Amino acid sequence: MLYAFLCCHDETVVNSWSKEEDDAVLAKRARVTDKLAANGKLGPAVRLMPTTAATTVRMGREPVVLDGPFAETKEALLGFYLIDCDSLEEAVDLAQQIGRDEKVVFEIRPVRLFLPQGKAL
Repeated sequence: MLYAFLCCHDETVVNSWSKEEDDAVLAKRARVTDKLAANGKLGPAVRLMPTTAATTVRMGREPVVLDGPFAETKEALLGFYLIDCDSLEEAVDLAQQIGRDEKVVFEIRPVRLFLPQGKAL
């Protein structure tokens, strides 16, 4: 089953990292994700642009387009991994490995993949 590992962190902290600090975090994570990629279990992994670049479309009778996200939290969704895991237990274990020694939060969600034609895999 595919699981999305939604990476949430304090955006001001992450954006304050130097290039060297950011590279060190990504290199540490690569020790886990490189193995997953080699085994064909790692899908897309993305880092989202800052929330200041976000636009929210709030649907209703009249859709409203607003600048930015609206969450009552310091933590923001900053990116995600898509990983093929045999079980939720494996997904939790991998999240613990990827985020070891960090203050990151991973929300893990099963993913149902849809093709453009609307057929689920």
